[in-house]
Amino acid sequence: MSSPDELLRIEGVRKSFPGVVALDDVDFDLRRGEVHVLLGENGAGKSTLIKVLSGAHRPDTGRVLVEGQEVQIRDAQDAARLGIATIYQEFNLVPDVTVAENIFLGRQPRRFGFIDTKRMEAEAAKLLERVGVDVSPSARVRGLGIAQLQMVEIAKALSLDTKILIMDEPTAVLTTEEVDRLFAIARRLREEGVGLVFITHHLEEIAALGDRVTVLRDGRSVAHVDASEPEDELVRLMVGRSIDEQYPRERPEPGQMLLQVRGLTRNGVFEGIDLDVRAGEVVGLAGLVGAGRTEVVRAVFGADPYDSGGVEVLGKKLPGSDVGAALNAGLGLVPEDRKGQGLVLDASVEENLGLVTLGPTSKGGFVNLASQRSSAARVADELAIRMAHIGQHVRTLSGGNQQKVVIGKWLLADSRVLVLDEPTRGVDAGAKVEIYRLINELTASGHAVLMVSSDLPEVLGMSDRILVMAQGRVTGELSAEEATQDSVMSLAVAANPGPNPEENEVEGR
Repeated sequence: MSSPDELLRIEGVRKSFPGVVALDDVDFDLRRGEVHVLLGENGAGKSTLIKVLSGAHRPDTGRVLVEGQEVQIRDAQDAARLGIATIYQEFNLVPDVTVAENIFLGRQPRRFGFIDTKRMEAEAAKLLERVGVDVSPSARVRGLGIAQLQMVEIAKALSLDTKILIMDEPTAVLTTEEVDRLFAIARRLREEGVGLVFITHHLEEIAALGDRVTVLRDGRSVAHVDASEPEDELVRLMVGRSIDEQYPRERPEPGQMLLQVRGLTRNGVFEGIDLDVRAGEVVGLAGLVGAGRTEVVRAVFGADPYDSGGVEVLGKKLPGSDVGAALNAGLGLVPEDRKGQGLVLDASVEENLGLVTLGPTSKGGFVNLASQRSSAARVADELAIRMAHIGQHVRTLSGGNQQKVVIGKWLLADSRVLVLDEPTRGVDAGAKVEIYRLINELTASGHAVLMVSSDLPEVLGMSDRILVMAQGRVTGELSAEEATQDSVMSLAVAANPGPNPEENEVEGR
């Protein structure tokens, strides 16, 4: 029997797709005024479970109860009527209309048959004030930052009289300060009696915000524990084994110069970028969001233009804005936006893995399909990509497995220098360690890695050298031995980056 404080209960829910059991006898409950963390590896069933609650999927068996009453959630309208709102990683907002119009989309207040814009904006202003975001209700959504978009999504959810708010990886692309503000909003909603289902791969966030944790593994709920449970134990419950070393970096002796960048400048974006990457090295590129790191590595790869400077691979200068030349020289790029730039979502695992090698393995204009299939199957097995079969559409894979596919296509291409932009964003603890071990294998075999990451412990744990950027310039370089969170952050917040960055250091956090 449910308690008066129980908002939601899931009992024995099962959901299968052709060839895959996504949820198998899952139990879960949520109380008023609590943050319940849903934890699990990519592919563990988290996304399927929240889609059951949001009405996107209907369970094969099992029960869903809201405030003690069994319910059928057939679509998003049913979920909204029950007070359930979901904020996905990819925001569900219309970019070319106003904040107020997005909040009340399809439910605009009317007067004399016409939309009452004044009333709508006044009500939106109250909701925006409630979530603590300083955004005008009349502002266009297209011009907002990620953190502001997220607050608009929360305001939209609250406009529906939400009792149950599901947040899927809400901190994935936020700065530390933005995360703090988001957590303040979450705590305020908890005090108001809203129940929050919180999904994160950042284990340190669990104790900071959560009350309880349900762990999913292979589609089953394997543990219900307190949020104060040690991180090591949470990882063990997630992956079914202990992970002895979170950052298993092995550091071979650096070899020949593979990548050399000198004076790379794109006016108004980045200026005077110098960097070297040698065989066997992992060079980390650190900095705050907006420092220009992604723009630099895209220019190095030829995906974006630059105005001056140059890029050399194995001593040979590359033409600017020429991805083909970069590929032929041995550069590979795993982009920050894996769905938009790294994958063809409606193509198969096999087809995505073979994208880069399609041309080189063709003869007389014909693709050697048998060879492509064999190579793709080998790499998929090496990377332990969880899938029903090699022909499965990439769109249906979990985020971590999609990331493995993006990396896998460059392994097939045997790229000498692999540029990784946020390689473990949205990836669970177990898959992260697999990616780190893959990095070790690459550098041990004479390849090199240039890694952009906003995860500071990751940068510190996996880099042999760290270049720090601020305001479009490199403000300093640190060896693995001398780098600390404080020293990196001091360079990352340098007020006036210049040729002598030590003069501009400020105390880190």
